[in-house]
Amino acid sequence: MLKLFYALNTCALASHIALEEASAQYEAVRLDFRAGEQTKPEYLAINPKARVPALITDQGILTETPAILAYIAQSHPQARLAPLADPYAFARIQAFNSYLCSTVHVAHAHGRRGYRWADDPVAIKDMQRKVPETMAACFELIEREMLAGPWVTGQDYSICDPYLFTMTGWLKGDGVDVARFPKVHDHFQRMSARPAVKKVLAMESAQA
Repeated sequence: MLKLFYALNTCALASHIALEEASAQYEAVRLDFRAGEQTKPEYLAINPKARVPALITDQGILTETPAILAYIAQSHPQARLAPLADPYAFARIQAFNSYLCSTVHVAHAHGRRGYRWADDPVAIKDMQRKVPETMAACFELIEREMLAGPWVTGQDYSICDPYLFTMTGWLKGDGVDVARFPKVHDHFQRMSARPAVKKVLAMESAQA
């Protein structure tokens, strides 16, 4: 059985939703970041990065959201979470998820974990001040160029959708009004109504 390690209010939500959408057999294990559980030896033996998500599979351990999402889609082809038979279409999904991972997530993290990039309190404050601008710019690009609608790739739901949903959920805390982006807002509402999403959110809330 698969075992997913996650923490509340993190990008691991995307993998959790994807596992549920795939009807996978899995166990979800919550880490308490405030208690520092991600830095304990037991978890560092699983993921030396001290971050989530981490997914234990029969073949080994996977980290990084784009990799885990691709694995879920490829190991559960019956769920049709990615165009597995079309290399170009699958690469486009990977490109979208890589943008969320490498650019959007980093822009968000500047507001929460500026100490990763600077020691100067003034520099950290400047990064925090910039977050609403940089996050808005990211979502303006997604709205204009990357979200086909109603789902990220068009008519077909995919592993891009729980990932975008997760990061859209961060906008309010980053000082950005999602209503500025009608397609993204509609996508967030569609995602919120999906049974798998409701189930995962209820599960994580109950474990909080």
